[in-house]
Amino acid sequence: MTQNQTVFVIDDDPAVRDSLRWLIESLQHPVETFESAQDFLDNYASDRSGCLLLDVRLPGMSGLQLQSKLKEMQVDIPVIIITGHGDVPMAVRALQAGAMHFLEKPFRDQELLDSVQEALELDQRKRGHQALRQSILDHIEKLTPREYEIMKDIVRGNTNKAIGAKHGISVKTVEVHRTRVMSKMEADSLPELVRMVLTVEPDES
Repeated sequence: MTQNQTVFVIDDDPAVRDSLRWLIESLQHPVETFESAQDFLDNYASDRSGCLLLDVRLPGMSGLQLQSKLKEMQVDIPVIIITGHGDVPMAVRALQAGAMHFLEKPFRDQELLDSVQEALELDQRKRGHQALRQSILDHIEKLTPREYEIMKDIVRGNTNKAIGAKHGISVKTVEVHRTRVMSKMEADSLPELVRMVLTVEPDES
C-alpha cells in the first residue's frame, strides 16, 4: 500500500465510526471519518487515493446518491458498502452502480480488513494505470499532426513504402518521421510503441 492511501469511513453512528477507525488503524492504514455524505464531499479532494467505507442509509444524501455524485465528479475511488439487514436491496443497487463489496452488519473484522485491503490494491492499480496513460498522452502531445498520423500507420502494421504512398512522401522521409516518433514517444522498440498507443487508443487494436 502506498503511504498516501486513506480509508474514508462515512457512517452516521459515532460508535461505528470509532470502531471502524480503531480496527483499520490497527493495520497502520490512515483513516478519516465522516458523519454524512455532504461532510465527506466538503472535505475530500478528488486526487486523494484510498477507498470508501460507506453506509447506505445516511442523513441527507444517501450512500447511493453519494455514489452518483462521485460519478458526476469523475471520482473513481473503490467503494465498500456497509448495510443493515433491511438494506440489502439498496446494497445490491449500490453494487450495480459500481460498488466493490457490501458488508452486512454485523460483519467479521477480518472480512472488513480483507475488503479494505483489496479495495486499496485496486485503487493503487487504477491510479498507476491512469498515471501511465497520462504520461503517454503527454508524449503524444509532442508529435506533429503528420507524425501522429504516421505513428498510427506504424501501429497498424503498414510498411514504410505503404505509408509513403498514402501520404505522398518518400520512404526516406517516412523513416525520418518514424525516428522522430520513436524519440518523442521514448519508445525503445516497435512492440513498446504499439503497447503505448493501445493503452490510450484501444480501438487501434
